[in-house]
Amino acid sequence: MSRTPMALLSPADQERLRGLRRMKAVALGALIFMAVVFVLSFWLEARHPWLGYVRAAAEGGMVGALADWFAVTALFRRPLGLPIPHTAIIPNRKDEIGRTLGEFVETNFLASDVVRDKLSTTALSQRLGEWLTHEAHAERVGSEAATAASAVLRALSDDDVQSLIADLAREHLIEPDWAPSAGTWLQRIVEADAHRGAVDLAVDSLGAWLENNAAAFQGLISRRLPSWVPRLAHRFVDETAYSEALKFVRAVHADPRHPARLALDGYLARLADGLQHDEAMRDRLESAKTTLFDSPRVGELAAQAWNTAKAGLLDALADPESGLRRRAAATIAEIGQRLATDPTLQARVDGWVTDAAVFLVDRYRHDIASIITDTVEKWDPAETTEKIELMVGRDLQYIRLNGTVVGALAGLTIYAVAHALIPGGIG
Repeated sequence: MSRTPMALLSPADQERLRGLRRMKAVALGALIFMAVVFVLSFWLEARHPWLGYVRAAAEGGMVGALADWFAVTALFRRPLGLPIPHTAIIPNRKDEIGRTLGEFVETNFLASDVVRDKLSTTALSQRLGEWLTHEAHAERVGSEAATAASAVLRALSDDDVQSLIADLAREHLIEPDWAPSAGTWLQRIVEADAHRGAVDLAVDSLGAWLENNAAAFQGLISRRLPSWVPRLAHRFVDETAYSEALKFVRAVHADPRHPARLALDGYLARLADGLQHDEAMRDRLESAKTTLFDSPRVGELAAQAWNTAKAGLLDALADPESGLRRRAAATIAEIGQRLATDPTLQARVDGWVTDAAVFLVDRYRHDIASIITDTVEKWDPAETTEKIELMVGRDLQYIRLNGTVVGALAGLTIYAVAHALIPGGIG
């Protein structure tokens, strides 16, 4: 049957090939049996007239077997290599068969109403939810997602990612003018006294530091005094400076209208106004911003941040017991539980899936069906013939066997009817 070596066939194809060869042998055996019976009956018919019925049956069986052998063989190749018209149909009309099959699939399977009807009767989200509620399934989905994410991260070029981040930062952070927005934002904060909490926090922190670091004032001022000033005066000056600093911080903390607070409010108000209306201040801010982002050190920090984040993600994705993987599996199981028990969510998800599938089918069904046509066109005619014969040839051999039996019965019937209608007319 095949020019393809058995070693190149899959186990299933090898089993099909053995079955095809057995059925070919059976069909051929039936033909040979009919031929032997025909010869013997034809030879002995003169001495035993009743063998005429046997001869007629054997003759009809041979005719049926040969006719069906010709029909089956003509599908795949030229019988006996003869250039008979309308034979070797599959290799000669392979491309047309592929186009017809593609059109059939496109018309009957990729129609929007067929897809919608099928999906509308299938509880997709509920089945998916029930499947995801099993811990092993949720972990499997999480594992596959982690593998895919790891592959994407490894495939990404660090230089390309850093360039992309730099381009996005320049487009959304550097190129836009910060000053007007920052000034408006600061003005609203000052007008709403929203900065009071930050000021109180700063004053509290400064006061706590002063109370815990009195030693930091030793020599802070006294070391700048002339050498002839007595040591006792040195200590007095340092302690006085510390005491005054502590009193000042406590006074600011206790008095919401302290001059220092009012001075800070005034400065922030002037800064907000300047950011909005002072071109010189705005230019200084933009220049400082550009200088900061263009600094090589900032670029190095960004690269280090990306490399650290990437390494951390890869480690977390590779470890089944990592917090990321465990939370992902728990989230997937939770989603599955909702899909399995929430009819409203099920209807919504099923509707999304159905609408998406119908849209894709309507838009791309010709492209999908063309996969069949294009694939068949690329097949080698001889290889295509062998593969198809391997798939259906065994069943086709039954046609030959049936043809032998039916031909024998037809021959016997015709012979019997002829003798019944015309007694002695056929001998």
